[in-house]
Amino acid sequence: MTFAFMDQVRGSSLAARAIRSSLLMVGGFGFSQVLRLTSNLILTRLLFPEAFGMMALVTVFMVGLTQFSDVGVTPAILQSKRGDEQDFLDTAWTIQVMRGISLWLVACGLAWPTAAFYGEPQLLHLLPVASFTLVILGFRPTRMDTANRHLMLGRVTVIDLGTQTIGLIAAVTLAWATGSVWALVASGIVSTLAELYLNSRFLAGGRNRFRWERAAVEELVTFGKWIFLSTVCGFFFSQADKLLIGKFVPLDQFGVYNIGFFLASFPMLLGGMVTRKILIPIYRENPPKQSRENFLRLRKMRCVVTALLMLMVGVFALLGHWLVDLMYDDRYLMAGAVTVIIAVMQMPQIIVQTYDQAALAAGDSRSFFVLALTRAVLMVGCLLIGVQMAGLFGALIAQGVAFLLAYPVVVWLARRMGAWDPIHDALFALMGAGLALVAAMVNWPAIAALADSSF
Repeated sequence: MTFAFMDQVRGSSLAARAIRSSLLMVGGFGFSQVLRLTSNLILTRLLFPEAFGMMALVTVFMVGLTQFSDVGVTPAILQSKRGDEQDFLDTAWTIQVMRGISLWLVACGLAWPTAAFYGEPQLLHLLPVASFTLVILGFRPTRMDTANRHLMLGRVTVIDLGTQTIGLIAAVTLAWATGSVWALVASGIVSTLAELYLNSRFLAGGRNRFRWERAAVEELVTFGKWIFLSTVCGFFFSQADKLLIGKFVPLDQFGVYNIGFFLASFPMLLGGMVTRKILIPIYRENPPKQSRENFLRLRKMRCVVTALLMLMVGVFALLGHWLVDLMYDDRYLMAGAVTVIIAVMQMPQIIVQTYDQAALAAGDSRSFFVLALTRAVLMVGCLLIGVQMAGLFGALIAQGVAFLLAYPVVVWLARRMGAWDPIHDALFALMGAGLALVAAMVNWPAIAALADSSF
């Protein structure tokens, strides 16, 4: 059995590359989360809850800027027939650089109205400095996308872990020296500079130069216009909780919410990374519509990925409250119930997230946009209703309701791509319902206390 597995891992076939890349990503992700947890535990003792709430507002603002201007450079390189041509890559890189500089200028202009909207004057200074990382990110080499396109992620993973380690050291050192939220801002800039240097220095591939090839621009724009709209919707889908909870609950509670979200989001982060980096190349080379063999191969892969993610999210659903009690002090006690509820609410999304990338792999960014729009509308609408009716508790429940309501559109997209697998969905829906019931029974006192405090 062991030798057969090793034989599968070796070689240059798609299956071998996919297995190697998946193992590297899972290993890298695990180490990355250890770093994140270590950083989080140290920083929560050096800083104060309001600092994490403030940084969450800065982060959601930067994510918004990034997604409101995403023209799909990375997925375009991953799926394009010209994805290995230097002229195409240089044109994509030029667009990326221009975008990064433009985003920083926009961030500077929006700092004052954002500070006024949230009633936090410190944002006036934090946002322009923190958003300078967008300029740095604009210069990231396309070598990263090339490595991803060919599922050659070993060196990329090592560099990513090195970058995170540098960021952790910078954050802890600066937090110890200053005790200020500025430590988190400065460490972000340090880690981004480190990422740019390491990727430029140690990844194989040609050096990017400024280039504007008309044919490449046309292809990027044609594919990217729907990606742009999809990422705008994706921003509201993924960040609506931060926007609305940050507006309607006190800043210290918002900081506690982010601690709970930080713990419960591990499985979702891993699943999202796998689907983005692994599934587009696999779907591109083995379209499920092409043959029953392809579909069955994808079913096997999908079941393995979903089972592992459901087990992970189940651990946080069952043990989230205990983990918070173990690792954090009394200021973050409410984060335990938040962790449990978020883990349970994410189960529907865990089940279906392997379908999304099939449309992008087929070049159908328009169908991907329809799904993204539906999810965004449902998430914003459910969160508005939930937070108004029941505060933080209502906002947590609303996220799970939004995931469930989006399922019919997920099925529509998956059927168009020939990827829908009702047996897979039904099996893991039953598994998720069982885990959710047990988690609610085990953690009911903490959940009830959070609900009482929200009304």
